[in-house]
Amino acid sequence: MKNFIGTENGHEWVDLGLPTGTKWATCNIGATKPEEIGDHFAWGEVKPKEGYSFLNYKYKSHETFKLTKYNTDRSEGENGFVDYKTTLDLEDDAAYVNWGGKWMMPTMVQQMELRNECYWEWTEDYNGSGVAGFIVYKAKAEADKGVIYKDETPSSSYSLGDAHIFLPAAGDGFSGDLDDAGSDGFYWSSSLNTRGSKSAWIVMFLKPNDPSNYDGGFRENGYSVRAVIPGE
Repeated sequence: MKNFIGTENGHEWVDLGLPTGTKWATCNIGATKPEEIGDHFAWGEVKPKEGYSFLNYKYKSHETFKLTKYNTDRSEGENGFVDYKTTLDLEDDAAYVNWGGKWMMPTMVQQMELRNECYWEWTEDYNGSGVAGFIVYKAKAEADKGVIYKDETPSSSYSLGDAHIFLPAAGDGFSGDLDDAGSDGFYWSSSLNTRGSKSAWIVMFLKPNDPSNYDGGFRENGYSVRAVIPGE
């Protein structure tokens, strides 16, 4: 086995040489191979559902649609509730609950590190699977860090034998059906959007846009989770 690959609690990780030492899982939660879409989760929920909406979100009152956990704004909390929690507790972390061991959902900072320290290449057909998404390589040179490549031939010499992860364009499960698979990807962080507690930070790519859009995704939406092992 190559020295940049290992396992934790039965699930494979890749060392992309990131400054923090964070290791990234090779597939999404709910998947067994990189090209599989896996499950979708609402933020702070640990099981997939048939559909995702205000009406079935765990941490929102179904009567008032006010928040009951992870809130920094009294106007958004049920009866003025605030707890000032801005990072998911482990009991609400889909990576930790489903995979155990040292696995966790990434923070927004870890997602930004992945974006800024690696070389990103869009593919319509990952490893002959027919699945589209971004291959995220360990950068071979400083000039490659943060580069997004989407043309026919990469500007640098990378192959699937190099350290990488693949983020499939897994779409979302908002309506109960799979939407936008093959073009769009939405990946949760464990970090609350402190500019508005009704959302949490995500990294997203909307074909053909770059995956540099860090935005707040509404917490009740069904998005993908890619787990990490924090550096020691």
